[in-house]
Amino acid sequence: MKLPAPLKSLWIPGYGLQLLLAVAATCALFFFNELGHRRSSVAARQASVELEKRGQINHLTRLMLNAETGQRGYLLTGQDRYLEPYTSSLGEIGVTMARLQALYASHPEGLSEYADLSQNMQRQLAEMALTIKSYQENGGSDAWRLLLLSDAGLQGMNAFRSKSRELVERTSENIYEAQQAIEQSLDFSRMGISLVSLMGLIVFYLYLRQLERVRRQSLAARAALEHERGLLAAQVQERTAEIGELATYLQRVREQERGHLARELHDELGALLTAAKFDVARLKSKLGGSAPELGERLAHLTETLNSVIALKRRIVEDLRPSSLENLGLVPSLEILTREFSERAQIPVDATLEDLRLDSPEARLAVYRIVQESLTNVGKYAQAARVRVRVAQYPAHAEVMIEDDGVGFDASAQLPRATHGLQGMRHRVEAMGGRLAVESAPGAGTRVKATLPTAAATA
Repeated sequence: MKLPAPLKSLWIPGYGLQLLLAVAATCALFFFNELGHRRSSVAARQASVELEKRGQINHLTRLMLNAETGQRGYLLTGQDRYLEPYTSSLGEIGVTMARLQALYASHPEGLSEYADLSQNMQRQLAEMALTIKSYQENGGSDAWRLLLLSDAGLQGMNAFRSKSRELVERTSENIYEAQQAIEQSLDFSRMGISLVSLMGLIVFYLYLRQLERVRRQSLAARAALEHERGLLAAQVQERTAEIGELATYLQRVREQERGHLARELHDELGALLTAAKFDVARLKSKLGGSAPELGERLAHLTETLNSVIALKRRIVEDLRPSSLENLGLVPSLEILTREFSERAQIPVDATLEDLRLDSPEARLAVYRIVQESLTNVGKYAQAARVRVRVAQYPAHAEVMIEDDGVGFDASAQLPRATHGLQGMRHRVEAMGGRLAVESAPGAGTRVKATLPTAAATA
């Protein structure tokens, strides 16, 4: 079934039956209301016409009685003033008869009744006029008296009264029928409205059922979605934990590899370089001053070996700071900041407090945070001054590295050192702490790590 365009916009899947019933109920209500209104209007107009007919007939009867009274008074007294009711009644009788004819014109069966009434009335008026004329022409003669005492006037008046009474009764019957039609139309409208109301209740009941069904489906879908969301959240949490464990494991392996490489460089390469330096010293002592050019070469070789040994020592310290194990965290950080300041030619203001960190991993994490931050400053910050602060509080330790360099948009721009920052963040969060990076273009950068003492110690 094709729906009209206005209904297509209102069509809701699952509510088609309710919509059709609502439209049907609206149409039925309009039909019953319009039909009842029309029938009531027709019956009311009919009753109004019948009432006017009855009023005109009664008025005509009164006029005939006035005319008869005036005629008899004139005949008995001979005074012209008694003809005034008769004369005035004749004028009004014409108007009343014209109105009655117009009222009966739309009813063919009523026209014959009107004709009978008009004929009786005309006969009676003719008898009255004849009597008055005979009285006026004959004077004292008894001709008018014979006409007056005859039964013609009585019979004519009785026929007129009988016909008018019949018409009045007919109008009463028609008025009663019109009233009955109005009551029937009201009953019909009442029944239609009751039926439409019942249909509306049925539609409302079906709507509530459908609404309850939709609500249950929505709750079921929501429960299923919450279940799926819970499963997904659990999977995400599990995968995040696995990734975190993997990252921690990789950092641990990286530190182990760094330590192994540092030991290899220190033990193997350091021994080789030291032996080579001793051999050069022996050669230089044996030559003495006999070969100046060769001695210069050996001196240059000794300086090169010393540079290589220093480079080896710096690489080893970067891989696994021996000072951290031998001297502690604060001296190691002092050495780190001093060497960075000498190498990068940037003044470093270091405020270092001894932290209550018994775990080697925690001390190494603090060292790596400062080391990675200084490396980023040297590569990207273009800073003129750096401040390093390590402070111990009752419940936590705080590490802050701040520079006055070019900075970056921390909320929108990913710096090139983002992997180093992510590594620091993971180190801090793995220890139960929090890492905050604050920066803005032209305002420098601040890296602040907050470590809980209990978690760090554990």
